[in-house]
Amino acid sequence: MADTPHRLTTPLTPEAVLSLHAGDEVLLSGLIYTGRDAAHQRLADALAREAELPFPLPGNVIYYCGPAPAPPGKAIGSAGPTTSYRMDAFAPRLHALGLRATIGKGDRSPEVREACREHVAVYLVAIGGAGALLANAVRSARVIAYDDLGPEAIHELDVRDFPVTVAYDAHGGSVFPGDVPLEAEA
Repeated sequence: MADTPHRLTTPLTPEAVLSLHAGDEVLLSGLIYTGRDAAHQRLADALAREAELPFPLPGNVIYYCGPAPAPPGKAIGSAGPTTSYRMDAFAPRLHALGLRATIGKGDRSPEVREACREHVAVYLVAIGGAGALLANAVRSARVIAYDDLGPEAIHELDVRDFPVTVAYDAHGGSVFPGDVPLEAEA
């Protein structure tokens, strides 16, 4: 675990991801994209049709969040993480296509953990219940796809020093009790 937070800017490079270890604190800046259950299903449908996605996957980050409407003078309303395991069916494919990180809360499936290791990606966690505080790190927000989904639409967020912790690293490490280290690839 690093003594000081890693400061990373999107898009994330494989080298940046490999510098991270489970338990490291990260201050993330740049563009990230929100997406929950319904948006992930639409991304999967687009991939099945070989259609263009609303944002490029390589190097990018998906935040499992359905932000609240912006109050006056703010870029966004409360923007806390949602429980991540609901997106587990989609994450390995997205990581295989270059997605470098996801942000949410809670433990994930063994398949997601293995996909992080195999495709040089990380799973980051944000503090649940702190959506109003996390929203302070959002400098701007705009819907870029699936507007009909309301808060579950895909938003592009420009964040600065968005605080997260590495839950799964690209080396097989995990912060969750009971997770044993994944064996190194041969």
